[in-house]
Amino acid sequence: MTTDSRLYRETMDRITALVSGLDEKGWATVVPACPEWSVRDVLAHLAAVADDWASGRLAGPATDEQTAAQVARFSGVDIDAILATWADASARLHELAETTGLEPPLGDIVIHEHDLRGALDRPGARDSDGVRRIADELLAMLEPPVPLRVRVEDDEYRSGPDGEPELALTTTRFETLRWRTGRRSRSQLAAMDWSGDPTGVLDHLYLFGPAQADLVE
Repeated sequence: MTTDSRLYRETMDRITALVSGLDEKGWATVVPACPEWSVRDVLAHLAAVADDWASGRLAGPATDEQTAAQVARFSGVDIDAILATWADASARLHELAETTGLEPPLGDIVIHEHDLRGALDRPGARDSDGVRRIADELLAMLEPPVPLRVRVEDDEYRSGPDGEPELALTTTRFETLRWRTGRRSRSQLAAMDWSGDPTGVLDHLYLFGPAQADLVE
């Protein structure tokens, strides 16, 4: 089993355990990190992404239109059927990883695990191998306009142009996962542990976002 395939399976297993036993009220809980979605909608999205990825209909991040269509695809479908679709698609993803080298959409599932945990007030797995892998990838992709050094638990990442002085940020991989993917507001970004004034880099920190309101997890 490839590394990404294993991490996808581990994350899926945690999510399945997390939502096991939810009643209708639980499934209808609004997800603050995705305020237009309920817990059920996030599960529908995860199932649809896995199915589309395994079927060759998706090879990268979905557009807003594609994402809306993915959730709508499961409108009126009971949760057991959604989970069954996801399990089937996951099995195909693992087979494809072994036979063709097509890796599963690990970033999407890692991000949404913590969206769901926040909605259900059940934090955990913040130091998982999946968080570590995706956060490191997100840090390696930073392209700030000034020299920037980001320090996490046991490593640091240098990005931006050469030269001095460097702006430094001390953070964690979990927080990196959240601020890089639009789960923190601009005021929260500015309030992080910076060595100096971060104004010039704030709008270069996130791939999408930022959150419109503070998200405290």
